[in-house]
Amino acid sequence: MSLPLEKASELKQIIHQQLIKMDVHGRIREVLAETIREELAPEHQQLSTEDLIKALRQRGIIDEVMKELKFVTDVNDKERTSAPPKPSTHFVEREPPVLKKTNIDPTRRYLYLQVLGGKAFLEHLQEPEPLPGQICSTFTLCLHFRNQRFRSKPVPCACEPDFHDGFLLEVHKDSLGDGSKKVDATTMLSISDPVHMVLIKTDTFGETTLVASYFLEWRSVLAAENGVTNVAVELLGVGTESKVSVGVLNIRLEMYPQLSKMLSPEITSTQFSLEHQKTAEKERLFLVYAKQWWREYLQIRPTHNIRLVKIFAQDENGINRPVCSYIRPLRAGRLLDTPRQAARFVSVLGYERAPVIGGGGGKQEQWCTLLAFLCRNKGDCEDHANLLCSLLLGYGLEAFVCVGTKAKGVPHTWVMTCGTDGTITFWESLTGHRYIHRPISPDDPPLAEQPKPLYPYRTIGCVFNHQKFFGNCQPSDAVEVCVFDLQDESKWKPMSGEAIKSVCSPGTVSSVPPFPPLCASTIDTAITSNEMELQLRILVSEHRKDLGLSTVWDDQLSYLLSPALAAYELERTTGISAGNEEFQDAVRRAVPDGHTFKGFPIHFVYRNARRAFATCLRSPFCEEIVCCRGDQVRLAVRVRVFTYPESACAVWIMFACKYRSVL
Repeated sequence: MSLPLEKASELKQIIHQQLIKMDVHGRIREVLAETIREELAPEHQQLSTEDLIKALRQRGIIDEVMKELKFVTDVNDKERTSAPPKPSTHFVEREPPVLKKTNIDPTRRYLYLQVLGGKAFLEHLQEPEPLPGQICSTFTLCLHFRNQRFRSKPVPCACEPDFHDGFLLEVHKDSLGDGSKKVDATTMLSISDPVHMVLIKTDTFGETTLVASYFLEWRSVLAAENGVTNVAVELLGVGTESKVSVGVLNIRLEMYPQLSKMLSPEITSTQFSLEHQKTAEKERLFLVYAKQWWREYLQIRPTHNIRLVKIFAQDENGINRPVCSYIRPLRAGRLLDTPRQAARFVSVLGYERAPVIGGGGGKQEQWCTLLAFLCRNKGDCEDHANLLCSLLLGYGLEAFVCVGTKAKGVPHTWVMTCGTDGTITFWESLTGHRYIHRPISPDDPPLAEQPKPLYPYRTIGCVFNHQKFFGNCQPSDAVEVCVFDLQDESKWKPMSGEAIKSVCSPGTVSSVPPFPPLCASTIDTAITSNEMELQLRILVSEHRKDLGLSTVWDDQLSYLLSPALAAYELERTTGISAGNEEFQDAVRRAVPDGHTFKGFPIHFVYRNARRAFATCLRSPFCEEIVCCRGDQVRLAVRVRVFTYPESACAVWIMFACKYRSVL
């Protein structure tokens, strides 16, 4: 193909500008020097054009330049709007569907982490090979490192799972001062943040299980020969199986750009040893202080030993951590706008008690790290309360996690906020409900009217956040008579803020994992809502067919149900009911005289239509609608999926019918 002379010169100019912008000439000089140094003997300093092209291609520079040269439209916007469209004068490169390449900023340091398969996942030793197209259980690996999150492609569960993923982690990320400075190995050795890896299993029904949680020490690569090291990571189980191996991952670590000067293994091992000693000493001193605090607390009143005062809690790996370390102010960016929306988000994450092996009805304690909770998308009430408290602190509220009991003495945690005017608000993290606390005064005369508590909480032992811890030392630990004046040491015994800070503050060399950022939802609400609605229509038609009934759908009536579902979600989020009048008016117009309308709304936090339908049929009201008999029966169903961060969702379904009333 030959181009007109002016078009050819224009194209050359664009390519020239792009090469200057990407500093390709400087990078070619770097590659040239590196290639001469690495690949040629000192006495033969001759290099052909082919050798240089090969070196540039190997380092991805040619691919990067070609990728940057994809122009599909004319540059002049004004001409494009006024004149008829012209054929493109710039080359368009049709790319095959390959993995997306990432642009590497040569002024920053990156850690390239490759997962090259797994082995010895013995629980899946007998698992047959999945057939093509067959739905099977999968493993997914989730990573967090210095405010960056990654997720591997799901791979079928097997004794040797076929993980083949690479993750480019930016080591030099919004810290260490000058952002444009390329840090050396010594500076990177001071970055103690580990790579947190969480392995999740998803079964054929979409249910997730936490398999392993591991903190990878990546800095060994700083002393590795050629800046590359291979590590076999043994993953241990979680909870009651935290001492049992679940499998091994083969991991390759590599630094980009390559370090000019590597560290010696002695330096890295000495650094790790010093950090470990420093952390262990801080934790030992805190433990000594906590024991002393507890002795003093028991001396106030002997009955304090039965109060739920929780100073330490075990994480998913069976490690005891101070409870304050599970909280940290967390900002949701633009993913959540208000504290109440944050409460709604936390409430739609699934609730599941930590699994217990064997009977006895005992509660297995497992306070998950935030990454494990978010990746699994479900957790116990402590996980929900810790996340909600962190989000409310991020919104600038004075929030605390409360540890106590609800009815029948069942241990429970919830969140409390203290207003500047002294108002105490309880937030139930599992439902998103809020309750204003008005204490009952036991000294009032018997006939004096007392506020009736609406909340389900019975007793409270302690409250804490990331900086403070208070033990309840009032005569009664009943919530309804508690006064939440946390400054009054005769009612609440405080812990030393300095002691808490020594083991819980971020940025210090400690065993507390940093918090990951929240991720935006990947669910398309319209597509998901339509798919679920279609599946429910099929399930209803089949169910009625089994009963010998025909099914006629009313699309207009189905559409009219949408405002009601939107109003229900708005009410759950804000506590404000709106739009009910319009919905009722529309339904009255859609239902002729002499006809009856029935509707049944229901809420779920999962997207499995079959499971939702089975649950709906357990309600006599819903069954009455789905199995409706009569004259001119018309059925309707509407699904509305509301998405939240971390692909959590609130699913509202409404079944309805209208029919002629025959007496």
